Amino acid sequence: NHIHTQTNTHLTIRDIFHHPTPATLAHHIETLQANETAQDGGYTLGRWPAAGPPLTAGPRPERLPLSFAQRRLWLLSGLEDKGTAYNVPMAARFRGELDLPALRQALADVVARHEPLRTVYVAVDGEPVQRVLPTGEVVPYLEHRRTDGRRLDAELTAAARHAFDLEREMPLRITVLDTGAGEFTVLFLLHHIATDGQSLGPLFADLSAAYTARCAGRAPNWAPLPVQYADYALWQRRALGDAADENSPLGRDLAFWRKTLADLPEELGLVPDRPRPAVAGHRGAALPVGFGAELYSRIETLARTERCTPFIVVHAALAAALTRLGAGEDIPLGTPVAGRGDERLAGLVGFFVNTVVLRTDTSGNPSFSELLNRVRAADLDAFAHQGAPFDQVLEAVAPRRSASRHPLFQVCLALENGGTPQLRLAGLESGGVRVLDTRSAKFDLEFLLRGDRAEGLTGGLVYNRDLFDEATAERLLATFHRVLDQVLSAPNRSLSEVPVLSEVERELVVQRWNDTAAEIGDGTLN
Repeated sequence: NHIHTQTNTHLTIRDIFHHPTPATLAHHIETLQANETAQDGGYTLGRWPAAGPPLTAGPRPERLPLSFAQRRLWLLSGLEDKGTAYNVPMAARFRGELDLPALRQALADVVARHEPLRTVYVAVDGEPVQRVLPTGEVVPYLEHRRTDGRRLDAELTAAARHAFDLEREMPLRITVLDTGAGEFTVLFLLHHIATDGQSLGPLFADLSAAYTARCAGRAPNWAPLPVQYADYALWQRRALGDAADENSPLGRDLAFWRKTLADLPEELGLVPDRPRPAVAGHRGAALPVGFGAELYSRIETLARTERCTPFIVVHAALAAALTRLGAGEDIPLGTPVAGRGDERLAGLVGFFVNTVVLRTDTSGNPSFSELLNRVRAADLDAFAHQGAPFDQVLEAVAPRRSASRHPLFQVCLALENGGTPQLRLAGLESGGVRVLDTRSAKFDLEFLLRGDRAEGLTGGLVYNRDLFDEATAERLLATFHRVLDQVLSAPNRSLSEVPVLSEVERELVVQRWNDTAAEIGDGTLN
């Protein structure tokens, strides 16, 4: 997303797309170096300052601030009384003989290594601060109990709905449910304030290494982490600068977002099954997505042909489907971005993700290829300004607020690449990791997808049950699938020509609902 070259030049993903060959990119870097700033798309893009703050471990203030993303989640958690919308539960199945003392020691090793797993959040003079607990003061939560296999899913769901007290409780809980015959399931429950999608890789890798070492009677021998999350939180403020300074990185990003999101629709025009409640609830449910490897292969092929990414193809198809379903022609979608632009963050567990609003114009009945060009341009511009924290963007754009809906967007799209991270424990046969449904919803609709050449396009659709029935969510998902399949087959077809009804739905609308013929006889009215 953001690249710092060895020539100390700041590049974004937009620069790479606009200059796709080594020769053109080298010329672009030379141009940036030759000019203090360069005008691109109406916004000033300059060199990354040579004296910019490096991301290093250093002294910490007495009051350790939260990152911008953490602060937003802390505020939301305060509004949601004992809620679970931001729980991240994952269940891993195993077969074999578990060394429970080794697992306890390994868990303690991992919690000692990654500070967010032993951090609580307290308010001081009305502002939240991080309190990183010393390793000698913490005992990671690990519960082991026997259960009947028939009750396993119910017990997993109950454990996954634990409401964290962020002020007093570490944001990680492990529950081992032993179903007998050498089979057991391990539930990892984290609060989102301490983790994100890319944290699962280092979390599972470090736990696996620690468990192997502890089974052998020794401590894990891993290299120290170059920085901790608290170092990142401090660095983030230095790197972004003052929002009031129009020449700071944050000031330039906010200027972009004010213009890009001006006059954004207050609410997506998609008609729900029930009126929106005065205060948004978080009662959710999830539907599985399994669109198959063949369809995802076609997505990759079209992305290469159109010089874009699979995400842009999926985004354009979802925007097209929403428009055809009556959501309007100005479609804002939220999407998470990793926020790990510095390589020193790759091995950390923590909440680095930011939310970016992607605005799509579907007006004029474009072909899907034309829509792809629009989405590519808009997405690349948005990702080039992804550094502005969502709360700062929200404050800068200043939409009319309502407790009944999420601001700026109500539909979220996420597409991760590759298979689900797996946990391997020495001497045990792994049955895979799955994310549990907490029956909570943060948005009206949330398309949480994963693209993998072997498994295809998978994931889930989370929907708000205060607004949508299950049958409606199933129809939305089927329509999205149908539109995606059609535009991949005929990208030059205009959006109005893309069928959104199944054969059964079409027969119902065209034939059965219009079958109004009746015998009226030969009589008169008088």
